[in-house]
Amino acid sequence: MPALPGSYPGASTDAPPLDPRAEPAAPRVRPAPPATAGQPRPGGLLGRVLAGVPLGESPLTHVAQLPARPAEEADWPDWAHPRAVAALGDLGVRRPWSHQVAAASLARAGRHVVLATGTASGKSLAYQLPVLTGLLEDPKATALYLSPTKALGADQLGAVLACGFDELRAACFDGDTALEERDWVRAHSRWVFSNPDMLHRTILPRHAKWGSFLRRLRYVVIDECHAYRGLFGSHVALLLRRLRRLCARYGATPTFVLASATVAQPAESASRLVGVPVTAITEDGSPRGPRTVALWEPPLLEELTGENGAPVRRSAGAEAGRMLADLVVEGARTLAFVRSRRGAEVTALRAARSLAEVDPALAARVSAYRAGFLPEERRALEAALDSGELLGVASTNALELGIDIVGLDAVLVAGFPGTRASFWQQAGRAGRAGREALVVLVARDDPLDTYLVHHPEALLGRPVESCVLDPTNPYVLAPQLACAAAESPVTDAEVDSVFGGAKAHAVLDALVEDGVLRRRPAGWFWPLPSERPAAQVDIRGSGAGQVVVVEADTGRMLGTVDAATAPATLHPGAVYLHRGVSFVVDELNLDDGLALVHAEEPDWSTSARSVVDVAVVEPELAADPMSLPPPGVPPPGVTVQLGDVTVTSQVVSYLRRRPSGEVIETVPLDMPPQTLHTRAVWYTIEESLLLAAGLDSSRIPGSLHAAEHAAIGLLPLFAVCDRWDIGGMSTALHPDTGAPTVFVHDGHPGGAGFAERGYQELGPWLAATRNAIAGCECPAGCPSCVQSPKCGNGNNPLDKEGAVIVLDIVLEALSRGGRARDRHNAPSAAS
Repeated sequence: MPALPGSYPGASTDAPPLDPRAEPAAPRVRPAPPATAGQPRPGGLLGRVLAGVPLGESPLTHVAQLPARPAEEADWPDWAHPRAVAALGDLGVRRPWSHQVAAASLARAGRHVVLATGTASGKSLAYQLPVLTGLLEDPKATALYLSPTKALGADQLGAVLACGFDELRAACFDGDTALEERDWVRAHSRWVFSNPDMLHRTILPRHAKWGSFLRRLRYVVIDECHAYRGLFGSHVALLLRRLRRLCARYGATPTFVLASATVAQPAESASRLVGVPVTAITEDGSPRGPRTVALWEPPLLEELTGENGAPVRRSAGAEAGRMLADLVVEGARTLAFVRSRRGAEVTALRAARSLAEVDPALAARVSAYRAGFLPEERRALEAALDSGELLGVASTNALELGIDIVGLDAVLVAGFPGTRASFWQQAGRAGRAGREALVVLVARDDPLDTYLVHHPEALLGRPVESCVLDPTNPYVLAPQLACAAAESPVTDAEVDSVFGGAKAHAVLDALVEDGVLRRRPAGWFWPLPSERPAAQVDIRGSGAGQVVVVEADTGRMLGTVDAATAPATLHPGAVYLHRGVSFVVDELNLDDGLALVHAEEPDWSTSARSVVDVAVVEPELAADPMSLPPPGVPPPGVTVQLGDVTVTSQVVSYLRRRPSGEVIETVPLDMPPQTLHTRAVWYTIEESLLLAAGLDSSRIPGSLHAAEHAAIGLLPLFAVCDRWDIGGMSTALHPDTGAPTVFVHDGHPGGAGFAERGYQELGPWLAATRNAIAGCECPAGCPSCVQSPKCGNGNNPLDKEGAVIVLDIVLEALSRGGRARDRHNAPSAAS
């Protein structure tokens, strides 16, 4: 494809696909390579990164130069309290930017507002100004701040405390707050900094004790609200409705002030989250230094082959570890975002080992940061990063929304984070002091990553996504309504005005029929006053809770893992990493939520294998792409459906691999099956069409399987989801459809809107999937096109060529039938 404006001349846009296994070369402290004719030598930090590339490799696929943006300042509004203006001025805010004043003035006027601007655009001041003014004017008023991460909440509390208003008694109320401090916060604090989890489990269930605070609540700040999407976002949307309902009962109508990264349709997304109309401010008046954005594909390692003989490329984490070391040698403060906890640990460890060969003192200035660390560990790392003691940090997305890090020179994104919004949020961590900065996206062994580095317009030239959440999901509504009824009986009027009307009524009726709630003339009641259902409802996951990881010999708690993922990550024999130290799991007890481990440094890693079955519960929407076929053209026998399914999965074994990717052995496991009731989109193709297209019966399973894998990999391009939020299954003859079928399903109970999005975007989604497979240069399939890192069948069978044939049949049906029409006037299946 032709290079986009700003492309680095000579950068390859047609490199082969990638695979994750192999160690990186050590950092090379040498000058950047000289320029060739007509090709300028990359300067600055990108030149340093390229200087560490072994000769003969060409991993750079695209470079874009993002220009600087000047500031657009404004005067302090007349309504701002003089003490608040003076305090903010003492902290370095000479004059506010235009978007800060616009959002703050709407909040001051009592209008719910969302400020949707880029990272480092000063969104904090937009809510600090009206909240500080309101609390200083009214000595009895209170405010509540909610953030998706503890690190962000602690950082924002520190910014407010720096203003010096002791009378506000601003305080933190989260899971790390000592029990003896919680009573003081509830009784005395006028600005409480918390998170949705504490609101759900503690504040609302004990609202009588919080009555004085709720009665005087004037502002509710919801920071980084774009993080509330999918199942988590649906829970938080209903949680905020529970808050509004109780505030109304105490006589308060707080103003909601939301801060968000740049998202599509921010007003609609924020309104869906809060349940009331919200006005959006999107014009960004903050200054921004120039940034270089580079797209990077790790090199092919010709001496190695991976699973089923697939080509092997260096992993994104290994490449990021090498880059991190090179940048630290240069003295650049660098943050590397890695997709998994284990990946963050390994990337930091690789960088530290490489640096130890250059300068042992530098090795101590690199660390990992991730969820699961103990509170004191997180605080120490945050302080070291903020002070500059740490030069390089490998982090999960725990720091995407974390502390306000100033002065970073570079950000490495090891694997596309799932959405363009998250990518730009992570990229915005670089250059926060207005200086020139470097952002590098390093592709993983994933169809979406490979597609993006070779189609940069899909990342850099398209708007960010809108958030997907569904507060009417019955699997979310049911537990949330039970929690609401336990807090205070739910009335008919509240069902209609707060909780969604008819769907909520149906869920309440089901809860009464199941004996969970009781119906009285005054409303729906929780029948067990001594029990609180909120304690049993996990708003962030499947509801399965957490598994605690404990070192058996010492009894030391190392961290926690979601119970839903524990069978795949903490099964007996699994390798678990903590702070760069390896442990091997001895025992996993899901009933007790406990995993026992011992310290060990094995020369192998582990990956779980599972089997999956999908049963159709109710096909809600059905589309026939040939509902209006052209004259003389027979119907193609292709249908697309959307509906409820039951997914049963079971971890049955795990692989032990050497660092080269070689499989040492497959170890069987006896783990309990897990059942998920969720939503799926699926298509069927009559076998006669596949046979007529040249696929014999023996090739059909592998062709469908390959098409399924690639579709899962590309759906995040069209829905705000991650590959790990969705799953799939394919079969040459499904008992419920009676035909060859490919399923793609949500990975959350009741669904999170991803299957619906896939149904609505079926045409573009499958077209991108087909192009990604056909454009991959591997001979028979690899992780960049049709292999999946979580395939329970070991990526076998897979038929790359057959997958293209399958997708061509579906796309031809969609094309010949125009916009597909479902039998119930549902949204189009192709657009």
